[in-house]
Amino acid sequence: MKKLNNFIDGKSLPAKSGATSEIINPATGIAYATAPVSGAADVDSALSAASKAFVEWRETTPAERQRA
Repeated sequence: MKKLNNFIDGKSLPAKSGATSEIINPATGIAYATAPVSGAADVDSALSAASKAFVEWRETTPAERQRA
């Protein structure tokens, strides 16, 4: 079964709580993946990483952004 994670600060991370939820194909009723059940701590980490990235990104020229 495929295991999905959060993508925070360039890293694939499970929920800090370790909790997951099955993703079920509605046509078959069969679970095909698990996804993290993210909480406030995960959201805080994502917001912190996004804020940090924005500081660097806003100084990037359009030409540099195009190459990224």
